[in-house]
Amino acid sequence: MIEKYINPHTDFGFKRLFGSVFNKELLISFLNAMFHGEQNVQDVTYLNSEQLGDRSDARRAIFDVYCENDKGEKFIVEMQNVYQEFFKDRTIYYSTFPIREQAQRGGDWDFHLNPVYTIGLLNFNFADGLENAKRWHHEVKLMEVDTHEVFYDKLTYIYVEIPKFDKKENELVTMYDKWMYILKNLSKLMQRPAALQERVFTRLFEQAEIAKFNKQELKLYEDSVNAYRDIVNAIRTAEKKKFAEGRAEGRAEGRAEGRAEVARKMLDKGMSTELVAEMTGLSLEEVSSLNQ
Repeated sequence: MIEKYINPHTDFGFKRLFGSVFNKELLISFLNAMFHGEQNVQDVTYLNSEQLGDRSDARRAIFDVYCENDKGEKFIVEMQNVYQEFFKDRTIYYSTFPIREQAQRGGDWDFHLNPVYTIGLLNFNFADGLENAKRWHHEVKLMEVDTHEVFYDKLTYIYVEIPKFDKKENELVTMYDKWMYILKNLSKLMQRPAALQERVFTRLFEQAEIAKFNKQELKLYEDSVNAYRDIVNAIRTAEKKKFAEGRAEGRAEGRAEGRAEVARKMLDKGMSTELVAEMTGLSLEEVSSLNQ
């Protein structure tokens, strides 16, 4: 099927919708929806998404979207398509950049910090530490363990598991629901859903329509789609290989358990260890261990 609208999981698609000054009203709407009224972002300023460490040889960080609102609060927004072993460590590391850049050199700085939000939009189920969570939205703060009260409310990590969002169009109630529906389904749509009639979505569908791209934009998007497909295919190949290895291992374990069970019955009949080993293919040590 030919896509009518861009895939927001691609680098080009995500940055076109959320990382462009021209379309910043989309990012503002999404942030306000995600925070359920706890934020009232009126404006955002896009900041340099490439962050350098304190030393010339320090590791750098490149964010998908990095901005601050009109109150000076910092937001890192990342679209993550592939699970990484140390993904949590990565998000913690990323959050240190907007913290450190607030340090004032000289003068009488009192260590006052503006809030920092690190938002991970995940195109996978994030089982590491969240396997018992039923919802798709996870908000993490520093907490006092005994009281379960928030110890520090200026550092927030939000993880959104896109695959877990399963609402249909007729079930969309909040603006957050509608944005999640867009993030999950935009590239599959052939027309604007009736449930998405807010003005901000008029802007979104105009900017997402591939037919309106110029030649350069189309080339950049196609390159981004190819890179995304390479990632998806690599994941599927790895999963198939792991599944096949698991099945082979399971069959081997099943055969070994079957031979062991037969060997036990033979030993119960009084057969010698040597004869049992010869007939079952188990080693003498393996047969001997069955008597223990």
